[in-house]
Amino acid sequence: MEIKLARIDDRLIHGQVATVWAKEAGAERIIVVSKEVNEDTIRKTLVKQAAPPGIKVNIVDVEKAVKVFNNPKYASDTVFYLFTNPTEVLELVQAGVPLESINIGGMQFRTGKTQITKAISVNDQDIQAFKQLKEQGVVLDCRVVATDSRIDFEAKLNEAVN
Repeated sequence: MEIKLARIDDRLIHGQVATVWAKEAGAERIIVVSKEVNEDTIRKTLVKQAAPPGIKVNIVDVEKAVKVFNNPKYASDTVFYLFTNPTEVLELVQAGVPLESINIGGMQFRTGKTQITKAISVNDQDIQAFKQLKEQGVVLDCRVVATDSRIDFEAKLNEAVN
């Protein structure tokens, strides 16, 4: 399986993802890796309906994503991974899926989170997952849209911690 792009965006498939990031990725399949979405029948249906024309969408948990990645049947597929949080990205990487970089696009503010950019809010668990991803050699690419300049995401995380 050829990974074209991996992105964290808790809105999953929406206007920017469907029109910009899907084209940027050039993948034939979007795999949403989220235990929460996978277990929510209504949300699953809505995410699939939002898919760009001609792109297959699958919604799976981390365990299934790893099995699919390692299945020779899908060896020639191109994929765009979408995540809602960095913890599941880390689980996928720790299970042996070779993500070179993760685009961090949107993580909504909620109680208990610290806003570090206008589109990204993190809690302690998120910060730890991002640090571990960096230690695993994964590039943290922070851009809301493809044409944005890259932000020094590590500096933003450090500001949030201090």
